[in-house]
Amino acid sequence: MSKAEIDTITTEFFGAFDNRGGKAADVARIRRLVLPNGVIVRTGPDFAAYGVEDFVEPRERLLADGRLVEFSEWETSERTEIIDDMATRVGEYRKSGVLDGEPFEGGGTKVIQFVRTQDGWRIAALSWFDRD
Repeated sequence: MSKAEIDTITTEFFGAFDNRGGKAADVARIRRLVLPNGVIVRTGPDFAAYGVEDFVEPRERLLADGRLVEFSEWETSERTEIIDDMATRVGEYRKSGVLDGEPFEGGGTKVIQFVRTQDGWRIAALSWFDRD
């Protein structure tokens, strides 16, 4: 059941940013999926490290203010290794949307570290690299 839970959390994470068809993105769910002191890191093309709030707040604004619309991202492949109460998932993803009136597509790699807590699996750390 652990892999299924990790699959679900990963799908929820990607879905948090979806604002296609005029629906509101639910970026706030990241606060539930990631441990309160979790770390989120963009490794490229420009390095940045975030706490949960520092990551969530600007994305909530961007996805709600009309600058980024019809946005979604999705995992295209993954491998997950579970050892005791820890798991690591390496996944490729794609994304698309319209930013400031300009359509775009891209993709990259996300590495997600999960830990099993008393409340189930949660994300302890996530890093990503945007290739395009």
